[in-house]
Amino acid sequence: MTAYDRRERERAERHQLIVRTARDLAEDEGWEAVTVRKLAALIEYSQPVLYSHFANRDAIVAAVALEGFEELAGELREAPRNAEGPIEAFTAVVGAYAAFAAAHPALYDAMFTHATGLPFGRSEAPEQLKEAFTALAGPVGEVSGRHDPETFTELVWTALHGLVTLTRSGRLRPDLAEERLDLLITLMLAGERV
Repeated sequence: MTAYDRRERERAERHQLIVRTARDLAEDEGWEAVTVRKLAALIEYSQPVLYSHFANRDAIVAAVALEGFEELAGELREAPRNAEGPIEAFTAVVGAYAAFAAAHPALYDAMFTHATGLPFGRSEAPEQLKEAFTALAGPVGEVSGRHDPETFTELVWTALHGLVTLTRSGRLRPDLAEERLDLLITLMLAGERV
């Protein structure tokens, strides 16, 4: 291994350490606790070292978000593997999305509520975003009926995001979370025939 290779490997490891530490800190204390100064102290590097990897805090949040989209894509691809038909696959992927958001609240916030500058829905979107959308769009598109599959997927995603966000923020009755998700699935599947 050359000195250059070693430096590049160490740089990649440091990059990942910054992302992992930011994510862990956000899950433990919320995103407001994630500052460049605090991250530098936690990973025992100077702030200029962090700035050599990321332009600012938003860039760190974006890196965490990309990790999240990669993980979400994996879970959405896995969810319908044993489904017996398109309706069961749709139900599985919707449930997996909601479960992911509930299990990873700070990660979900990085992906969908914090400023990241990530270009959603455009050709220059990072592969992680495209893969997550594709993993959702596959099963959702199968039940889109006469509607455009991508537009139907965007609508399902919008409804899921709203449901997840309002549930997590305590703005909906907590004892009806499962019933709401079931009703959303029923209504979206009914839209297939409209």
